Amino acid sequence: MELYRMQSRRSFGFSAENPTGTKGGGTRGRDCEKLRPCIQIQPGETATLCDTDGPGMLTHLWFTGYTGHSFILRIYWDGLETPSVEAPISAFFGCAYDENFADRDGNYPVLNSAMVLVAPGRGYNGYWEMPFRKHCRITMENRGGEPQPLYYMISGWYGEIPVDSGYFHAAYRQAHPVQKGRAYTVIDGIRGKGCFVGMTLAAGMNGHNTCWVEGEAKMYVDGDVYPTMNYTGTEDYFCGSYAFGNDILLNRYQTFSGLYAGLYAILGDTGAMYNHQKRFLLYRWHVQDPVWFETDFRMTLDNLGWTGPRYDDYTSVAYWYLTAPAALPVELPADRDMIMK
Repeated sequence: MELYRMQSRRSFGFSAENPTGTKGGGTRGRDCEKLRPCIQIQPGETATLCDTDGPGMLTHLWFTGYTGHSFILRIYWDGLETPSVEAPISAFFGCAYDENFADRDGNYPVLNSAMVLVAPGRGYNGYWEMPFRKHCRITMENRGGEPQPLYYMISGWYGEIPVDSGYFHAAYRQAHPVQKGRAYTVIDGIRGKGCFVGMTLAAGMNGHNTCWVEGEAKMYVDGDVYPTMNYTGTEDYFCGSYAFGNDILLNRYQTFSGLYAGLYAILGDTGAMYNHQKRFLLYRWHVQDPVWFETDFRMTLDNLGWTGPRYDDYTSVAYWYLTAPAALPVELPADRDMIMK
């Protein structure tokens, strides 16, 4: 971002205090007076958070309040009736184990990357650039049984976007558990020209944790029968090595949170080397190494340990850009099937 370049743009910000996002449309309160810091979303209600015409660009999403899986974030581009982004708010921001507020050390898990920040305690921030030509609509559905609060700020700018701009997409998948002996599907059914830009993964161990990261990440590009991009292990795909340190020297998992990759949280760890029921939160952004495709893309991730195939709980969100907005190739599970503890 060349901030010193003066460009013909006009900033916007949609929030509870300025729900229309219009210029000068914020609070009428006096100094140090809050009138509407958040909204309440009733059970079964879908709240519209942003509804605006383009051209323009979303540059920052911030949410807090209720941050669990019963809130479903959806983004619609250019008047499409089906969303191009659909995921539980927690999983979208890499925090699918949303009922666990403390990591193994008793701290808030912090994801501190270039594209997503999960700040103490549960401030969700997204920095994916999301251009739109004609229209942008963002909604939040409450699929839970209780009214829940939402604090939010959706910001960006109006102005001309490059002619070759693509549209941001994101989709949720889960397998609780992964079918033993079958690869977990991160995403499939993507059609069109675009690039894959990353994923989040929440992995919950079922049974003895015999080095669960032996599984390979495989990407199939433009009709591949065999993968073009083939990583050697799960920890290797997420830019680590030797089970993130559990299999070498210190013999313990160590968290890290980098600009583009991380194992940023371990939950349920008692300190045992291969304690079962550990839960891991990971992310991998292909910002410096996007995976380009002309016609189609799919990705799988093996669930494999030293002793062979496993049956752990996998939950993921995949992120990609396409030349045109498209409906997602996967349906969202029912709210009752998403509970993760």
